[in-house]
Amino acid sequence: MQLLEPQEIASARAIVAAAQPPTPTLRWPLLDARLGARVWVKHENHTRVGAFKLRGGAVYLHELVRREPGVRGVVSATRGNHGQSIALAAARHGLACTIVVPHGNSVEKNAAMRALGAALVEHGADFQQSREYAAQLAAARGLHMVPSFHRDLVRGVASYWMEFFEATAGDPPAAVFVPIGQGSGVCACACARAALGSRARIVGVVSAHATAYLESFRTGRAVEAPVTTRLADGMACRVPDADALGLILREVDEVIAVGDDEVAQAMRALFADTHNVAEGAGAAALAGALQQRERWADRSLGLALTGGNVDSDIFARVLAGASA
Repeated sequence: MQLLEPQEIASARAIVAAAQPPTPTLRWPLLDARLGARVWVKHENHTRVGAFKLRGGAVYLHELVRREPGVRGVVSATRGNHGQSIALAAARHGLACTIVVPHGNSVEKNAAMRALGAALVEHGADFQQSREYAAQLAAARGLHMVPSFHRDLVRGVASYWMEFFEATAGDPPAAVFVPIGQGSGVCACACARAALGSRARIVGVVSAHATAYLESFRTGRAVEAPVTTRLADGMACRVPDADALGLILREVDEVIAVGDDEVAQAMRALFADTHNVAEGAGAAALAGALQQRERWADRSLGLALTGGNVDSDIFARVLAGASA
């Protein structure tokens, strides 16, 4: 994938604005003290679906019905937030929506997708198997398969990074920490950085228990890796997307890994310091910044709190000191 053109981002922002007002970009004194830095948090946990994915779904479905006015319905695979995004956008356009999730998926994310009108199908042991089955359903039922990575999804997600870089123009961050799942978030960050001429270093953060993008970044080619994370389901990628990887290799400055214990610590820190709930993937950016806090002391930093959709029982255990 090539970087987005400015007009692509501008038109996506207009589409997103009809579905979601800008989310806050805030500093929290306790978080500043914890990191020894000036920390700007982009609160994508404050969207209508509790995660940044709303933006990509809004743009993707808008463009789909324009290109294919006769589309009958859509199907996609998810661990939760992408599915909520597609379900919400599909309902807005009057389209039937089927979402495939792996067995053992988040109970509360599943409930949220059903509440948004999605027909939920449980299939497979992980996201990759769910995605393969969703493609089979699309072919069998004549549905449009919504991918997990696509230029239109990145266009929508870029809207939040444009908001972030504009909000921090008076104190430009030296680095931004971005969780990596399938790659739309970090690719959107790179596109917004280029569009606005920011000099922030982009630090991609993967789960230490789902290292496909880290290994691929290190080797310069797609590497499949097992997924064993118990907490960061939004980062549970086994097979990297080729288009996403191409842009990451060109534009992302570094990729680091954080373990489930570090993610749990970051979830507790966000709740203690900001009273915001973060799911595992949503706290991964802070986990990465905490891992590197000595390196960035006294600097301005950016963190994406990408989602707050964690099951209640899991969050209770994390707050009590457990990792997963």
